[in-house]
Amino acid sequence: MSGTQHDPALYRPRDVIRIRRALVSVSDKTDLVELATALNNADVEIVSTGSTAKTIAAAGIPVTQVGEVTGYPESLDGRVRTLHPAIHSGLLADLRLESHEKELAAQGIEPFELVVSNLYPFVETIASGVTGDDAIEQIDIGGPALTRASAKNHANVAIVTSVASYPVIYKALQLGGTTLEQRRRLATEAFQHTAAYDRAVADWFLTSVAPSSSPEPVEGLAASPVIDIHGNLSSTLRYGENSHQSAAIYTRQGGHGIAQAVQLGGKEMSYNNYVDADAALRAAYDFSEPAVAIIKHANPCGIAVGDSIAVAHQRAHACDPVSAYGGVIAANGIITLEAAQSIKPIFTEVVIAPGYEPDALELLQTKKDLRILQLPADFARETSEFKQISGGVLVQDADAHFAPFAEWTLVAGAAADAATRADLEFAWRACRAVKSNAILLANDRASVGVGMGQVNRVDSCQLAVSRAGDRARGSVAASDAFFPFPDGAEILIAAGVRAIVQPGGSIRDQLVIDAATEAGVTMYFTGERHFFH
Repeated sequence: MSGTQHDPALYRPRDVIRIRRALVSVSDKTDLVELATALNNADVEIVSTGSTAKTIAAAGIPVTQVGEVTGYPESLDGRVRTLHPAIHSGLLADLRLESHEKELAAQGIEPFELVVSNLYPFVETIASGVTGDDAIEQIDIGGPALTRASAKNHANVAIVTSVASYPVIYKALQLGGTTLEQRRRLATEAFQHTAAYDRAVADWFLTSVAPSSSPEPVEGLAASPVIDIHGNLSSTLRYGENSHQSAAIYTRQGGHGIAQAVQLGGKEMSYNNYVDADAALRAAYDFSEPAVAIIKHANPCGIAVGDSIAVAHQRAHACDPVSAYGGVIAANGIITLEAAQSIKPIFTEVVIAPGYEPDALELLQTKKDLRILQLPADFARETSEFKQISGGVLVQDADAHFAPFAEWTLVAGAAADAATRADLEFAWRACRAVKSNAILLANDRASVGVGMGQVNRVDSCQLAVSRAGDRARGSVAASDAFFPFPDGAEILIAAGVRAIVQPGGSIRDQLVIDAATEAGVTMYFTGERHFFH
């Protein structure tokens, strides 16, 4: 049902509104005393609830408990505090209308010109492992009601939902009140705040408290009947993939990835920088031992593991130094001084890692254009992936599974010795980071040749061998999908690879196996593929 309709002629214009009365009820107490002090110094009456009121009173600032306004005590362990006509009438009265003003006066209700409200920390609570009824108690009811009511009535009320917006109020107190434009912007932020909150609660219900009668278990976003993609603008970028495309980066509430990384030096990040850096992280974090991935145009120039990040970088760079020029480097461990000394001489767009030794950071910061990013302490891989298509969005679980060697099937040649097995396992993981069709050659747990993004596997094999040159002889090869014909495998065999790992599953598998057997080349089937488009 729509709201009451009014004749526009009845509305009296209101732009600057002086703050005389404020309702303050916040979960995040950051700068609360400073805010209350500023309000009190401006002769603003402060009405508050629970722990917020206690914090204000403890600072020696006058505060009115909400129960004194409603004539009703906080009840049900704090579940009911502000849900009362004496509060919401003061929030929703449209004082541009004389009828609303007279009705408030008749009921003895004072209006509010400011509401400061942020919600229970539901996202943070469930992220800490809280479940069940304890999590449900962190679902705010009164806060969203206050926030939405005030935002709806922004013609008369300023609603603040973020500590970052407190300076707006400080300035308004000095200048005599909030402007309509300020209240509109604050209302927009408020509706975004409650929408994100409700979205987080809904997602938690879908994944954590699915009814036992559901015909299918609810697992991940791909199984959800509804998905919401929401983010807050972090920054606008110079341009997108090309200079004629506008671009921006948005961050998700509770995110813990590259979007939350801290930049410690260099020029501002570009759209392509973010794409390549994320691809590099995806590759480097496929390994538990020290690993480095160098990415250019979302494809690896080199991937390697080593006893240290410095060694891993040197070996990754050696794969394709020409392509690594102007690339993006990701490491899954702390950048040491030795690693920084290895990186510094090479023109690099971005370095991203979980941390930097102080002297390593100081050295890298001498390269003024080098973008240096540090991952958040709680960095973690995403469990779901999204891809926009015209008219919709594709969603899938992240490709995070690698069949262990014990589940591989030896189909040709002799069983791999320890060194060959280590190289095959490395190549199989590293190959996943290569755009399909993908072929990766490796030796001593470092890539030596990469064939990527070709429309047939033969071309990918030829490209990998060409890039490897003499290093192809004695290397191992990984293919992200099966060989549809033996011709691709024959190119690798002719180049001197000693072993091949691939998913298998082609109707012509036996022809490929026969080619490997005839050449005395070891071949394993994994039973899984790793397409990457």
